[in-house]
Amino acid sequence: MTSQAQSPLNVPLPRTWDARLARRLVTPLVDTWVTPNHLTTLRLLIGVAGALCLAHGGFAWANAGALLIVLSNFVDHTDGELARIGGKSSRIGHFYDLACDALVTVMLFVGMGIGVGGTSLGSLKVSPGVLGAVAGVAVALIFFLRMRIEDMAGKAGTRQASLGGFETEDVLYLLPIVTLTSVTEPFVVVASIGAPLFAAWVVVDYCRVARRSARPAAPGAEASKTQLWASE
Repeated sequence: MTSQAQSPLNVPLPRTWDARLARRLVTPLVDTWVTPNHLTTLRLLIGVAGALCLAHGGFAWANAGALLIVLSNFVDHTDGELARIGGKSSRIGHFYDLACDALVTVMLFVGMGIGVGGTSLGSLKVSPGVLGAVAGVAVALIFFLRMRIEDMAGKAGTRQASLGGFETEDVLYLLPIVTLTSVTEPFVVVASIGAPLFAAWVVVDYCRVARRSARPAAPGAEASKTQLWASE
């Protein structure tokens, strides 16, 4: 369900620098036929292309893939900003955005693993493709649990930590450094360890939120959870 349009001046500025830039870029699109779902689909296509480039292997392909992933990560902010300033937020669009986020991130790690496996295994006793898949599955679990937490606690329950105008997910902007310095293989190894550990932490957080949600809600608490479903 689409909410009534509102002026961009009535919407608070985003916390992060990339989201602020995204808002400037999409402001002219407010009164056009372009919808947030169009931008989400664009983000998905760019991200899939980037993951396929990474899976191809080789220095040039890996760097091209990293740049596409960075572009996809930035475009991911445009749909949410258009939804907010244009009054085009919807629950379906929000979950479509989350699904695309999950798919691109999973394909990113799997693609990196396959690409490394196609060039050099180094001293690894396990194929980097398998390690990438491990990281990808862990990321998929993280996204699924975040959606469940959001259902129970609202978007505030899944808000990422931010510092100096940057969020946790902005680490993907450093991906070209990984490919340019040819440390993709160690990156995949670290991701295959770090992603499952972070997934375990999200599982604990999910259990905590689930227990809290099972308690009787205070009067008016349900109303406070009502909000626009705009993507980040």
